[in-house]
Amino acid sequence: MATETETTSRETDAAEPKVEVPAGALSAVKAFVGEHGGTGNVVIQPIGRAGTRVTLVGADGVLGDQVVENNDVAHALVAAVDGLTESEWDRELVSAVTPAPGHYRKMAGWVARQTRYPKARNAALEK
Repeated sequence: MATETETTSRETDAAEPKVEVPAGALSAVKAFVGEHGGTGNVVIQPIGRAGTRVTLVGADGVLGDQVVENNDVAHALVAAVDGLTESEWDRELVSAVTPAPGHYRKMAGWVARQTRYPKARNAALEK
């Protein structure tokens, strides 16, 4: 039978290891929070094999994001930065978002730089 001391040491050994937050992601998130009002909301979204997206919404409504290895790293990142609140995409948060000028163009990629749109790839099938 295990004594109380042995049981306590086993529980301590079984504690979860500390998750290491990537320095680049940590400095980028701290800079974002500092530039956009000192506080913000965070939505953590798993994106498959690529990892987990940490979407930031600054106090001024500007969007930012970082992709980290997994959910544990994402939660550790949020805990490491003062002024962040973990949230979900609810009506209040979506209404607060104010995309920066040029954000739509950046997200549209090559389509945003077109002067006319190409024909549909399946246009020959419509005849």
